[in-house]
Amino acid sequence: MTISATIKRSALPVFVFLFCVLTLTIQSCKKKSRSDLGAELFKKTKNKVFKDATPEGLAEVFKKVLANDKAKLANPKLISSFYEGNDYDPVFVMDHIFNGDVDITASYFEKANEHGLDPRMFKADQIKQLVAKFKDKKAIKNLDEAYRDIAELEILTANSLINYSSALEYGMISPRKIYSRYFTATKRPDSTSMLKTLRATNLKAYLDSIQPKDPQYLMLQKALLAGGTAKGMSKEETQRYLVVNMERLRWKNKPSQPEYVIVNIPDYRLDVMQNGKSILNMKVVVGEGRNTDNDISLVEYSESDKIDRPFSRETPQLNSMIHSVQVNPVWNIPQSIASKEIMVEAAQDPYYLSNKGIDVYENGKKVDDPETIDWSKASKDKYEFKQRPSDDNSLGKIKFLFNNNSSVYLHDTPAKSGFTKNMRALSHGCVRLGDPQALAKAVFGEGATYNKIVKAMSEDNPEPTTIALPKKMPVYITYITCWADENNTLQYRPDVYGLDVVLYGHLQKFLANAEQIASL
Repeated sequence: MTISATIKRSALPVFVFLFCVLTLTIQSCKKKSRSDLGAELFKKTKNKVFKDATPEGLAEVFKKVLANDKAKLANPKLISSFYEGNDYDPVFVMDHIFNGDVDITASYFEKANEHGLDPRMFKADQIKQLVAKFKDKKAIKNLDEAYRDIAELEILTANSLINYSSALEYGMISPRKIYSRYFTATKRPDSTSMLKTLRATNLKAYLDSIQPKDPQYLMLQKALLAGGTAKGMSKEETQRYLVVNMERLRWKNKPSQPEYVIVNIPDYRLDVMQNGKSILNMKVVVGEGRNTDNDISLVEYSESDKIDRPFSRETPQLNSMIHSVQVNPVWNIPQSIASKEIMVEAAQDPYYLSNKGIDVYENGKKVDDPETIDWSKASKDKYEFKQRPSDDNSLGKIKFLFNNNSSVYLHDTPAKSGFTKNMRALSHGCVRLGDPQALAKAVFGEGATYNKIVKAMSEDNPEPTTIALPKKMPVYITYITCWADENNTLQYRPDVYGLDVVLYGHLQKFLANAEQIASL
């Protein structure tokens, strides 16, 4: 036998002994803490009913109450698993009622309106009423009532804590679930974050830690509490603007990089951000929306507006990485634009295609004489159209490329008149840049590559040239209708895509569901 084998063999009994001791210690401690349940509750409540309470008796009733209450819970499986794993120990009743923690927690729920949320969603009144019963030594009349009140308070507190903390840390709504064209990475609460809430030992400290501290959020919150009215809007409409944009600020979808490009659709503006400050901004033209005349207001909306019905040309919300630019780009015309616009124009003017520098392809082969085709009768999906580089190219002299499933990009445009308008939701979905060369300078920096771009953009007989960025640049296309500017003045923008209406409708639906559950 080897020395190592001898050591292992001799160590085995010691290991087994230590394991048994540890197991017995854990079990005995657990048994001791659970066996003291009745005595401990009597000591805390001064109510003799609790003297006969046992962990086993509580567990039996707890299971039944939990089964009956599942329809009222946002996360029934997680809450059930939490209490099953703890042998139905009433952690909130035992550790957080008589030191005032649960009352403090309920008072946070009562102030949920400071975050644009309805306190009724978090059941503060019901929690306080149950707490009061435990503090009144004559309120609970028998053991069965005691068990049921313990279970109800535990479940109610656990559910409300999870809902409240998730709302403040992640937002009430998942934007991916309500918006058809939302492609921004957004973290949502999971079992880890929820269990962290239930295991918090100091509830006040925990609740303080999850209060949003973003300066933008605090400015909107201050305005909400002040109850003011924005110019040209009713008080109710002003509050709704604040509420939906506070919800957006709670979403975990914000840029984490020190430098990035961000486009805000309702503001028709692009910024290049560096260490929290804008080092370049410009006007942009974005995709056309369903609410460009602002007919769908936040005061008057219908149930149907809770469904996102994006116009086919709306610019999507997304995040990606700008990886390259194409100078003097070829425009691969989307089939929808080709069939609805290009072919219609070609049917009216046989020389439209040649005048616009548009080549036609059939089965991948270039058509020599497209003007001989009767475009009024041509199949809409038989041909492909590409516009050659030129001063008239719809993409202008440069486009910025980033991976996305919507085939959108940032690009130059020969149609400069759009930048003079206040309402600039005019494009087919891509983002037209007011100063594309300035953006190229910002993402590439000064030097040989930037000089090459400038030279290529000025050529009379250009050829398409793709140039990769030495370091990819994050890009975010967002939708924000209310924010505090650098002077801490609140800015409001029309809800050009109707997305505020959709979001507010879903927030109201949460409240309606909470009220319905409370009546069960």
